[in-house]
Amino acid sequence: MESVSFLLLAVILTALAFDFTNGFHDTANSMATSIATGALSPRVAVAVAGVLNLAGAFLSTEVAKTISGGIVNDGQVSLVMIFAGLIGAILWNLVTWLLGLPSSSSHALFGGLIGAVWVGAGGSAVRFGAIVEKIVIPAVAAPVMACVVAVLATYLAYVITRRTAARAVGKGFRAGQVGSASLVALAHGTNDAQKTMGVITLALIAGGVLDHGAGPPWWVVLTAGLAISLGTYAGGWRIIRTMGKGLTDIQSPQGFAAETSATAVILASSHMGFALSTTQVCTGSILGAGLGRKLAHVRWGVAGRIAVSWLLTLPAAAVVGGVAAWVADQGTLGVALVGCVAMAAAAGFYVLSRRRPVSAENVNEMPAPTPQPTAGRAG
Repeated sequence: MESVSFLLLAVILTALAFDFTNGFHDTANSMATSIATGALSPRVAVAVAGVLNLAGAFLSTEVAKTISGGIVNDGQVSLVMIFAGLIGAILWNLVTWLLGLPSSSSHALFGGLIGAVWVGAGGSAVRFGAIVEKIVIPAVAAPVMACVVAVLATYLAYVITRRTAARAVGKGFRAGQVGSASLVALAHGTNDAQKTMGVITLALIAGGVLDHGAGPPWWVVLTAGLAISLGTYAGGWRIIRTMGKGLTDIQSPQGFAAETSATAVILASSHMGFALSTTQVCTGSILGAGLGRKLAHVRWGVAGRIAVSWLLTLPAAAVVGGVAAWVADQGTLGVALVGCVAMAAAAGFYVLSRRRPVSAENVNEMPAPTPQPTAGRAG
């Protein structure tokens, strides 16, 4: 019983570590455009997002129930599988953070769990129908919907204010962005914080602490909310730069339109229990804001790299989760080995990130292009 209790504690701590990475990985979702337009200073933006992520965690538990009993059969899931799935999700989050790519922390978590459960319990333990309904379809529909809504909202914002002085328009929409960005952060808490709640609840069920089908206890809601809030305050500056400056040129009316569009889609999905990717929704809305403004420049190369990361997230995290599950299933030594490898990899990613650091001070600076060699003259 002691080893099981120790493993359960290890799983809970690993889940909270994932929640922390989810926070700094997804800070850009709510605050990138406000930071880019100057509506909020970088430090104030991440502080506001952190507080509202915590508040949002208490508003609903529908998504948590989808995770704990929706995509896998909780009666066939072991603590080792959950631990391995979380490792797969954390490592993918760190890889994409290092590259500055706004990939989906949610899909990384789903992929890691699916791969680990598939290896550990077989395909029968994975509910593929629920995965298609609750994950795959929203993954395709939500960013498209957010993009379309943002295109219309941006177009209307510029049409309505076309006779107003540009300075007044900018000042008004920057003030509006404070509210709209705050709503995105609140909506993010209602969706993403719940995913870790669902994983911890699944672990408590697998460890025999809760009955099958149980919802998250209050302390799970609180700790998951705190972990994602602290991660958000840490600031995922590399991804904030990509979404705020790398994808398109953002003005304050576009930022306001993107944020309100994303909020509407995220809150509607949370209400219906769809564990969608807030990253994909917010990226889609920013792209829509770029398309909705005449003469705005969309960097399709950056958009293409982001799309590739979206396609790779679920299978890549599943492979890592599956391998981790196979190793960890060898016993206590296997669990320790997986944990040590994960910590070493995390330290390595951090060291690599220091070569070209991005912080609150330089987040709005586009990196200088790599100089191209010029051919020498023959002579």
